[in-house]
Amino acid sequence: MSSTVTALPYTWVLFDADETLFYFDAFEGLKLMFAGFGVEFSQADFAEYQLVNKPLWVDYQDGKITAQELQTTRFKAWAAKLNVAPHTLNSAFLTAMAEICSPLPGACQLLAALQGKAKLGIITNGFTELQTVRLARTGLQHHFDILVISEMVGIAKPAVGIFEHALALMGHPPREQVLMVGDNLHADIVGGLNAGIHTCWYNAHGHDAPEGIVPHHQVRCHDELHAWLLGA
Repeated sequence: MSSTVTALPYTWVLFDADETLFYFDAFEGLKLMFAGFGVEFSQADFAEYQLVNKPLWVDYQDGKITAQELQTTRFKAWAAKLNVAPHTLNSAFLTAMAEICSPLPGACQLLAALQGKAKLGIITNGFTELQTVRLARTGLQHHFDILVISEMVGIAKPAVGIFEHALALMGHPPREQVLMVGDNLHADIVGGLNAGIHTCWYNAHGHDAPEGIVPHHQVRCHDELHAWLLGA
C-alpha cells in the first residue's frame, strides 16, 4: 500500500480562484452576456460599470454588504435600461464567465503534481453559481478536498472568519503547515497572515507590495510555484 506522507513543508495548500487558478476577464464576459440582450458592450460601458462594481467589491470584502447586494446592485442601471430584473443580468453574466474562463498556464499540471503530496482547497470570494460550474466544466473539482465560497459561508476574505471556517473543515491542522496562494494582497495575503497561516502571493505582474504587507513567498507563474513546492 503506497504512502501518502508529504515531502512538502505544507500538509495543506489553499488557492484563490480568480486570477490565481483561472483567467478572469470581466470585460469579455460582459460583452458575451450583453450580446445576448442585443447590446454591443463597449470599453466605455465597462469603465462606467467598474465605477459601480469596484467600490461594491470593497464593501463586500469589508463586510458592509452581502453577496446578494453586490450582485444585484452592480446591474441595477442596466436592468432598468433593458427592463429586466438585476438578478437576471447577474445570472447571465456568471454563465458567460463560466463559458470563457479557463485555467491559467501550468495550473492543471501543478494540481495534478500535488495530488497525494498535500491536501488541496479553494477559498474564494467568487460566487457559487460561477465557481461550481467552472470547476465541473474544467474537470478540476476532484483535486480539491474543500471548496469554501464566501457567498455560502456569509463571510468574505480577508475576514479571519472565512479562514477559520476553512481550518475547521480541514480538521484544524497546525497553521504553519497551511499555505494560502492568491493574487489579491488584501484578500488573500493579509487575510492569510491575520489567520496565522503561511502565504504565497501570486504576483503575475511583478508589482511591489505596499509597506507593511509581507507575504512569506511570492511567485509570478504556476511553473515557478511548481518548482518551489516540488523542486521540479
